[in-house]
Amino acid sequence: MPHLVAILAYDRLCTFEFGCAVELFALERPELQVDWYRHAVCAVEPGPLRAMGGVQVQAPHGLAMLARADTIVVPGWRDAAERPPEALLRALQRAWRRGARICSICSGVFVLAHAGLLAGRRATTHWRYAERLAHEFPDITVDVSALYVDEGQAITSAGSAAGLDMLLHLVRRDHGARVANTVAQRLVMSPHRDGGQAQFVPRPMPSAEVSTIARLLDWLRENARQAHTVDSMAAVAQMSRRTLQRRFKESTGLSSQDWLVRERVAIAKELLETHPAMPIDAVADLAGLGSPESLRRHFRLHRLPAPSRYRQNFSGLAGEATALQHGLG
Repeated sequence: MPHLVAILAYDRLCTFEFGCAVELFALERPELQVDWYRHAVCAVEPGPLRAMGGVQVQAPHGLAMLARADTIVVPGWRDAAERPPEALLRALQRAWRRGARICSICSGVFVLAHAGLLAGRRATTHWRYAERLAHEFPDITVDVSALYVDEGQAITSAGSAAGLDMLLHLVRRDHGARVANTVAQRLVMSPHRDGGQAQFVPRPMPSAEVSTIARLLDWLRENARQAHTVDSMAAVAQMSRRTLQRRFKESTGLSSQDWLVRERVAIAKELLETHPAMPIDAVADLAGLGSPESLRRHFRLHRLPAPSRYRQNFSGLAGEATALQHGLG
């Protein structure tokens, strides 16, 4: 029998994440000429179930179907602070013991964590939930940079759209690159995105907009091209080196040098997005990163695609939107 994928549905369902799983596994794809998946939408609790956007979902199956599933997808969870129902956790634990593959999208990782399926393993989630996950489940190694983490039997993905990356990865595991690439073409998306979710995380900002540190940060942004040391920044802020480091950490959560590097990378990202013709060495210079080699190294350290690939991924978005508006896409 073809591989059975059970997709969970619950009250206050995350509609986008649920839709991603249904699109990947419920749509028939005879053109692929493979034993495509069977799917079953399984209700966690009695329905009808409310979903985001005012939609109601009536699932044809219950948790008993998890006993037969080869793969189980948890498409988000309604509240990261809410412990999932015990019946769901027990059903997942039983499925795990018999070897079922269990996957989560975004906040769905908390369901796997509460079931005890991620202890001693790596996992990821949306960057907004990463700190909470690490704090509540210290036995999980949280990779905040990854789009998805494959630990074999447990696969977790970052924010909503990263669920598609993970689901395509499952197709690639099960049916190979050719089939996964064809499915990606049908979805009009890249078969594999470079980099991790670090490229989408906003840069850290100070907590007090009118503080001395905030004024220093504004000055550093305007003068990112210059060389800066802890001593020179302390001189501009008119405070001691030790006070600067303490105040910087309090305001941004980072050391002064870490913040400066992240800010320079953020400036380089913005230049690549908005100046498609600017040479890479000019981007590196204006961002204060010195050379193209240094720019590439810092992008790599921040789990970003290479600068040229980053530009290719992001600088064309405005042009694509304009083309679509004029019927050229």
